[in-house]
Formats: sequence, structure tokens, C-alpha cells
Amino acid sequence: MNLDPPDFSYFMHDGLRLAYFDEGDAAGEPVLLIHGFASSASVNWVYPGWLKTLGDAGYRVIAIDNRGHGKSDKPHDPEAYHVPLMASDAAALLDHLGLPDAHVMGYSMGARISAFLALGHPHRVRSLIFGGLGIGLIDGVGDWDPIADALLASSIEDVTHERGKMFRAFADQTKSDRLALAACIRTSRDPISAEEIGRVDVPALIAVGTKDDIAGSPQALAALMRDARALDIPNRDHMLAVGDRVFKKAALDFYAEIAAA
Repeated sequence: MNLDPPDFSYFMHDGLRLAYFDEGDAAGEPVLLIHGFASSASVNWVYPGWLKTLGDAGYRVIAIDNRGHGKSDKPHDPEAYHVPLMASDAAALLDHLGLPDAHVMGYSMGARISAFLALGHPHRVRSLIFGGLGIGLIDGVGDWDPIADALLASSIEDVTHERGKMFRAFADQTKSDRLALAACIRTSRDPISAEEIGRVDVPALIAVGTKDDIAGSPQALAALMRDARALDIPNRDHMLAVGDRVFKKAALDFYAEIAAA
């Protein structure tokens, strides 16, 4: 299995045409991957090697392009991007594929979507892996309005906010719809309370780079959950942690441990 993007398919949900891929062993345990803000299924999961890693290990690998991203429809109304709506897209994909449940892995915004999926549709989630999001799931991940402003700037040269410039460059690199992303970032930070996350009872792995200045502590989040463990991804920031070998090995070990139990 190589690192080229696979063929994408489409389904309709909430009036939107949404893209996904479904690869690997059709008889394998399903893993649903949910990418981060300004990314896509290919950028988050194919190019960094996750599709290959999970596929080679015998899993059925499913990944959605979130609304506003990748090959999916891209509404420009911020009200379309509240996280429970994006979580309902993921649940609808499982319905579309006839799957009662799956292991769910999300990165950054995708981890937040995964958490809402586990809260709103608990019977659909076998386990959770949160990448690039720790206690920021509860406490918030800072002021992201400057990122929306950076996405709407006429040129990246006009952007002075450091994090805004980083995400603007990422959006330009991925040839994203910047109006859709600006709408998304304004409403996709719906909070979850400590009490709510404490109700999640499936096994969870929370993996954050030690140089990540966005995610917040994975240990602090794990302490709020019933069956969670934290993983420090050494010397990786928010952008580079996603494809790290330590992260991939920990994920495979986590799934093997669940299977053995």
C-alpha cells in the first residue's frame, strides 16, 4: 500500500455531498479517521503514512473529508460548522457503510469531533484516539479569531499573527477554500465540560507532541476520563506530531491491547 491518495466515494448528509475513502481489509476491524482543521483525509492520513500503517496491520481504514474541507462540500455559513454537526456527518458515514461502530481516531479539530461523536453517539465508538488535542478539549485552545482574519487576508504577506500565518500558509499549500475555513474556525470550537468527558467510558489514547503549543496537556485530559492514557510525542509540534513513528506504534499497540482484552 503506497502513499498515493486512494479513490474517494461520496454520500449525502444534511444537504451536503461528503467525500470519504474506505480502504484496507474489508473484513478487518474498522478505524474511522477524522482529520484536523484546514487539512483533509489525504493530507492528514495518507501522506503521513497512517493509511499504510493501519492497512498493513490488517485494519479497514475509513476517512472522511470534513464539511468545508478536501473534496467535500464547503458551505460559507459559520452555523454549518458547529462540532455536533460534523460529528453527525461521521455517524452518517458509518450508517452509509452499514457499520454499527468503529474505532475512532481524530487529530486536532478531528479529535474534538471524535469526542462529540462519542458523547452524542456512544454506541458507535469502540475506542478513541485523540491526536494533537489534550486538555484544550475542555479549556479551549486560545483565541483563533486572528486565524480567521489571516484566512480572509488578501495576501499572506499582510498577515502578522504568527499562528495565523502558519494556518494561512497551510491553507494555501492545500489549496483550501479559505472562506469555508474562516467560517469553520469561528464555530468549530464548541466546548466540552469535564463532567461530559468523564462520561466517556471507552478506552482512549491521548497523544500530543511535547512542543505542541496548541493542544494542552494530554495527562490532564486523561485524568478526567474513565479509561484513558496519555502519550508524549517527543520533540514534535502541532504540525509534525501527526505522522510521528512513536504515535503510530502507540496506536497499533493500543489497538492490539484492546483486541487482546
